[in-house]
Amino acid sequence: MASTASTPAPTRITGGVAPLRAGQGHSFFWRRLHSLTGIIPIGAFLVEHFFSNFVAVEGPAAYTKQVAFLAGFPFVFFLELFLIWIPIAYHAGYGFYIWFRGDSNVAAYPWTGNWLYTSQRWTGAIAFFYMGYHVWHLRFAGEHILSNPAIAFPKVQAEFQNPLLIAFYAVGIIAASWHFAYGLWLFTAKWGIISGERAQRRFGWVCLAVAVGFVLVGAASMYAFLSTPLQPLNPSSANSIVMR
Repeated sequence: MASTASTPAPTRITGGVAPLRAGQGHSFFWRRLHSLTGIIPIGAFLVEHFFSNFVAVEGPAAYTKQVAFLAGFPFVFFLELFLIWIPIAYHAGYGFYIWFRGDSNVAAYPWTGNWLYTSQRWTGAIAFFYMGYHVWHLRFAGEHILSNPAIAFPKVQAEFQNPLLIAFYAVGIIAASWHFAYGLWLFTAKWGIISGERAQRRFGWVCLAVAVGFVLVGAASMYAFLSTPLQPLNPSSANSIVMR
């Protein structure tokens, strides 16, 4: 006689990261654009910014010349507006939108993907506020560094007189490094550039090395500002740095 016991209904698991499905309104396009802007142009800007700051290891004069070089680009305001600030505003805004609509549920379902999803959201938020403060201090608090590049080095040094800001910069550098490196992995996966579990796992190690490399570059830059004798913030005195 056949058993009349019914098969229990599968337990419905809630939470987790909602998959990206093509064809649901315009979300597929906006998410692809979000992924793209994270690499081009924001990722390119991040690479340039890290290595421009790394010039600080050569001393105040070299750093001043690097800032002056960047400030000398024609139409620098429009270049920054359309290639940096608008893409960052969109990438950050849509990133927060994705976060608020998502549910990582890490405590209940500690899957690797869930942890990576959560880390990407938090590091993005930290990097966003870190960049906002950094730009505000260098561009709007006191004299503008693009109008007087010689004050860029001493302005950063002045910040580092506060141990809390040193810690804030260190956390910001780590967050930006991780967010970019894992974002690079996500970009190659979403756009089908690297497919297959084995290839993606290998590229994951490459991206981890990228994150560590960025952290080391940022740490070396911070050490250069901390170990160099304090430079004067007086513009007339600071201008003499270039002539040394």
